[in-house]
Amino acid sequence: MSDRTGGVASVQTLRESFQRMGPSWVAGAIAAGPASLASLITAGGGYGYALFWVVVLSAVAGAFAQYLAMRLGLLTERGIVAVVEDHLGDSWAWLLVLDVVLAAGSAQLLIMKTVATVSETITGVDARIWGVVWAVVLAVGLATRGYRFLEVVAKALVAGVVVAFLASLFVVPVDAGAAARGLVPALPSGSALVAAGVLGGAVHITLITMHSYTMRAREWTVEEYGLATFDVGASMLVAFGAYSVAVFLVTASVLTTGDLSAVEAARALGPLAGRYAEWLFLLGLLGAAVSTLGGNTMAPPFLLADKQGWDTTVDDDRYRGLLVAAALLSAPGAFIGGPVLSQLSLVLAIGTVGTPFAIVVVLYLLNSAAVPESPSTLTNLGGLALLAVTGALAANFVAEQVAGGVDALSGAILAFAVVLTAATVALVAKYVRLSMAGPVASNE
Repeated sequence: MSDRTGGVASVQTLRESFQRMGPSWVAGAIAAGPASLASLITAGGGYGYALFWVVVLSAVAGAFAQYLAMRLGLLTERGIVAVVEDHLGDSWAWLLVLDVVLAAGSAQLLIMKTVATVSETITGVDARIWGVVWAVVLAVGLATRGYRFLEVVAKALVAGVVVAFLASLFVVPVDAGAAARGLVPALPSGSALVAAGVLGGAVHITLITMHSYTMRAREWTVEEYGLATFDVGASMLVAFGAYSVAVFLVTASVLTTGDLSAVEAARALGPLAGRYAEWLFLLGLLGAAVSTLGGNTMAPPFLLADKQGWDTTVDDDRYRGLLVAAALLSAPGAFIGGPVLSQLSLVLAIGTVGTPFAIVVVLYLLNSAAVPESPSTLTNLGGLALLAVTGALAANFVAEQVAGGVDALSGAILAFAVVLTAATVALVAKYVRLSMAGPVASNE
């Protein structure tokens, strides 16, 4: 009898945890978006199962990156920009803000392009009209309801997206042997951009930096440490991991080219795997795109408002104004021409270039006087491994871009990489210098 009672209590506790969690699901909603989908389609269609190891690694690395961000947010109970400003200085804080604005801003336009294009495919209404409509809906929803509106939508859409893509997996034949061989790490020629895009979907500066703000919106403190850890595992490791694996295996099993947009990939599934698979893919894509659009919109306003010392809730009119501006400025994305697939993979890879800097910032702060309890040796080693992986993929991506010839775009990417690499090296040197002199303290 006691075992039965204990089992019921456990189920109730688990259900309550699911109802209470949320902040990491916003990160999961951004991660499981059209940019990740584009990279997964390119990886599966262009290289078969060869990059399966990167897909699995992305879920594990994404969950660990969010854990580090979660730990910093809970132990400081402040936004990351304010913590950086106090313990590193004003210049470092502005550099972090600029990094996020560039990464999230470039992604926002292409996410809107995807939302509008999928909406046009499903309804027949012009994508440019949909771009304006979605921008207004987003502005009104965020300005009136703020974070809570986003969290509810994100949790519902991410759950639906995972179900849709898992269902499509069951109607597509998968070569289990080839998939198993794809778990052996290898980078086929020309795949650095794709691999960086896949990993960049999960380990991205936007996800890392905004997590402290979403937890503050829920008023979580160190008392919710267990719940916050469960939140990260359920959303990033389980939900995002299932999404990534399902999309990758579907495309690797059926598509024979990675040169397809997400919508074209869905259409290609029709004759190859049936109309059921096509519509599941389209609906999953729309859900992923809409949820990502909302979460990504909030990232720059969070950091900008924190840097200015404003409140990061809609009770502050200045922050609300930033939200509305970010939402409406996404509308022009629906008017961008060109192949969305390569564009989405590129912006994710650009985000990957900025991510090592964000990881170093978080590790620095976690091992400084900013937090009352330093991380374990194992956690630090995991953080360094995460830094090594993201740094290597970012370096490969930049090298591949430069090898193709330096034009305006690749030159801008190279300059961006050089600035952030210099900042990362400088921050590591600063930590080593201060730690040799004693415990790392606040900025003088």
